[in-house]
Amino acid sequence: MKPVYKTQMRNKTLKPLAATFFVSGIWDTVAAILYIFVIGNGRRIDSPSIDPFFAVFLGSFFLCFAYLQMLSAYNIKRYAFNIGCLIIGRSFYVIQLYAYMSFANEFPSTFWFTGIIDGLFTILYMVFAKHGGLSIRELFLPQRIIASGQNGN
Repeated sequence: MKPVYKTQMRNKTLKPLAATFFVSGIWDTVAAILYIFVIGNGRRIDSPSIDPFFAVFLGSFFLCFAYLQMLSAYNIKRYAFNIGCLIIGRSFYVIQLYAYMSFANEFPSTFWFTGIIDGLFTILYMVFAKHGGLSIRELFLPQRIIASGQNGN
């Protein structure tokens, strides 16, 4: 019988986090497609108003985030810093969205459901990261990886 090492057990418990990160990448791919083709002034969804150039610009960022999330999911321990970045980014988006919907006059509630979905992803990231044994440092401070044979200078 082969021994089970602590790192092997730890990687196994990170699978829910990796799956959630991958699925959130799919969610951002959907957002990218919507921003590139559907959202913007003179398009199917035009409230709140946004110039089509900026909608496509936003869509390109969503594609970058989606790519980053889906590929990071395959080696989630190494790319834990990306999870921290998305925790910050999604939290900021949710707070900003609901603040505008609550306090900005005539700001439409078109995207209220995206705040719920992004909030859920943020909570799941934090729960599964804690369950997987990731520290706050691993999530929010990048790790320096030194190749064997180097002294770190």
